[in-house]
Amino acid sequence: MSKLSVPHGVTGTADVVRIGLPLLREEQDACASGRALRARQLLRDERRPRRKPVEDFFFKPVQGMLDAVEHHGQALEAAQRDSRHARNCHPMHAEWAREATSVYLAARAQEEAARVASGHAPTFPVAAEWVSIDRLREPDARGITQYERTVWGRRYATGDGRLREIWIPSIGAANKDRSAVEIAAAAAVTATGVPARAPYRQRYKQLDHDVVRPERVRVVAVGLGDGSVEVLADWDAYEATDRFARLAKPRYAAVVDGRTLRPGSDCLACEGLSACTAIREVPGLLGVPAPARPRKRRSLSASDLRCYESCPARFHLTRTLNIRDGRAENEAIRRGRAVDSWLNERHRRQPRIPCRELPLPASLPGLAGEEAAPALAMLRRHRAHCPLDGLPPDATVRSQWRLAAYDSTADVVVIADPDLLYTERGGWVWRETKTAKTRSWGGRPLLRTYPQLALAVLMMASGVLGGDPRHSRIELELLREDGSACEEIDPFDETTVDQARTVITYLAAGWAADEEYAATPGEHCSECEVQRWCQVRRDDAMEAHR
Repeated sequence: MSKLSVPHGVTGTADVVRIGLPLLREEQDACASGRALRARQLLRDERRPRRKPVEDFFFKPVQGMLDAVEHHGQALEAAQRDSRHARNCHPMHAEWAREATSVYLAARAQEEAARVASGHAPTFPVAAEWVSIDRLREPDARGITQYERTVWGRRYATGDGRLREIWIPSIGAANKDRSAVEIAAAAAVTATGVPARAPYRQRYKQLDHDVVRPERVRVVAVGLGDGSVEVLADWDAYEATDRFARLAKPRYAAVVDGRTLRPGSDCLACEGLSACTAIREVPGLLGVPAPARPRKRRSLSASDLRCYESCPARFHLTRTLNIRDGRAENEAIRRGRAVDSWLNERHRRQPRIPCRELPLPASLPGLAGEEAAPALAMLRRHRAHCPLDGLPPDATVRSQWRLAAYDSTADVVVIADPDLLYTERGGWVWRETKTAKTRSWGGRPLLRTYPQLALAVLMMASGVLGGDPRHSRIELELLREDGSACEEIDPFDETTVDQARTVITYLAAGWAADEEYAATPGEHCSECEVQRWCQVRRDDAMEAHR
């Protein structure tokens, strides 16, 4: 336990800790130091742009409509028509939000009716946020004078305050996979939190000191796609606080005291990024100019670029807002995912065993009946190319290890998830594995067919991985039912680097400058996960039938 060293360029109040559920998640690429800094939410780099050309939080318009209905008595239809609730939202986001609001209110009404019918007291919407606040008379060893625990969601309570509920929405189905730590944290805040408000860039202040402590709390997950409801916790106040002490409190302490640096997804929101020594800064990595109008920092991956190329609107909804209609993936995607999952699990095993020495499974999760046969054939083909075969014991092997680099010109955190990284004679080898029914690129340049290879070239050439360039390379393992191949790419060859830069700059240029994300109908619409909310697609279809 010690004071956090505030990065250069970051200013504000360092004696307040504020932690919500997202900071408690234990993720492979989590940056402990970055999360400790994020927990001091009153610290920030004032040089960072904050402008959002388009709303990037999926629940913002839903929140506005629900507030209008639940707290201001507005009719649902009137709230859905009120354009103020969807201000700055993409048209498809607004369309989705109107539908999601109806789904939420219907699910809430059904659950409430069932509970009242079984003899429970009715609950009512609560506008004020519940926050667990611990104030200290003197700064502690961390230099903290106030600890704040929050939980995001919709709040309800009985008229006498003896029961409180927190409803936590998810985009599709109700999220039943929250960790025991998150559930305990949510329940504890619901049980002990006081009505509070935080003025802009200030600590939370209690609004009402005459607060009835609840005797029971419920944590409820609700799906905005299908209206599913899952009760994650239904505990008395003692159990809520007991589980917090046993399960969640140690995790809070770990977040506050984290000091390890790990470049990855946390870099996106980090106020200390410009002073970070762990992430590789590569100005001009994407080959695009700085934004004409400064905007909020973004992240970008090769899969983002492919999605944007197919349709900017689809990119915005699926990659930025994470909105999808829940449709099943096609067979090719499920087959590739099943093969990748099996290989990733085997390559992570300790001690390491080459895949040729392991028996193949009889079936694969997610593949039904005859669908498994091509995937199993691909796994059999992989045995000839498994990099673990002959690898020395002291080699480093990392499966699905997230990499990040910072293009400070574009203010973009560039993300990549190599299927496999391993060391060889002091160098790094970046392995990408692809599955296909047939030879898929058919004469098209390899780096254009697989943009992740182009991005891999630029990241390795920029020194993101380090290692000896003479013994570093990129490998593309192509697995088919009837054959396989392993192509090698030299990421330090000047011609290859130029080709990679051409590919990435071409793909990133439109994305970097876009502030509207217009829909572009085409053949891809048939498999689009967000077409149901696309007016352009509907208009295009109507025009075709005239």
